[in-house]
Amino acid sequence: MSFSETTALGALAGLTIFLGLPFGRLELLGNRARVALAMFAVGVLAFLFVDVLEHAFAIVEHAVNNAKDGKAGLGRPITLALMLGSGFAAGSAGLAALEKRIKPRKTIYPPVAGGSGEAVALPAGHADQVVRDAAAARSRALRTGMTIAAAIGLHNFAEGLAIGVSAHAGEISLATVLIIGFALHNATEGFGIVGPLGPVKPSWRWLLCAGVVGGGPTFLGSLLGYGVTSTTLELLFYAVSAGAILYVIGEVWNAMRRYGHRELGLCLLSVGFFVGVVTDLVVVYGGG
Repeated sequence: MSFSETTALGALAGLTIFLGLPFGRLELLGNRARVALAMFAVGVLAFLFVDVLEHAFAIVEHAVNNAKDGKAGLGRPITLALMLGSGFAAGSAGLAALEKRIKPRKTIYPPVAGGSGEAVALPAGHADQVVRDAAAARSRALRTGMTIAAAIGLHNFAEGLAIGVSAHAGEISLATVLIIGFALHNATEGFGIVGPLGPVKPSWRWLLCAGVVGGGPTFLGSLLGYGVTSTTLELLFYAVSAGAILYVIGEVWNAMRRYGHRELGLCLLSVGFFVGVVTDLVVVYGGG
């Protein structure tokens, strides 16, 4: 498979993420619909979390087996294990620290003279403050969605590496199945980006940016994988992606609790996880 064919098909595998993104523009008025879509997204993200960690641990385990058989020293598996742990921490705790730094502080009004802290004196410009709070909430939702897109993008970059490596090695059938499987898989990831937005309706420009951030790395990974093979780089992207996905799952889960509909949410979470499993089985069937 030529370089141009590999890049074209790698781009196709990444572009399917745009199939699910337009659902973010739907007017979902009911809380049940919001919970259903968001928890379906959490199910997809949960599968991605398992899938990413499985690939990352396989790289470390392979290095450990080589050291056990005397083919290499202990330095490489120890280094890879440290990379896995530090990359995971960067994706989870690092995102939490970053979120805390950029989160706008809420305005706290002083209590009424002689009253408790629960009764507050609202200033004349309280209406403006309500508008600003609504804008801040919208900004947080969109920021969470873009964080999800970035985490998925890291995962897709590693998938693109697999496409490029197999194509360069002449394993055309494997590369083709990988592309088809990743294309189907990425189609579900669009829901993972827009599901947690809740009542926030993103602009078409935002959806375009989210699609590029989430799906574009598949194309970039296929470019790099065709010319360069680096398990260390692949592990790093898997580790950071796993940490980021776990962080996002926690954020979305907490946000959806206030809507109720717990049983419905867990059912849709299971459906999302199963959809991720089914689409990934196409890749497994092809030997990827």
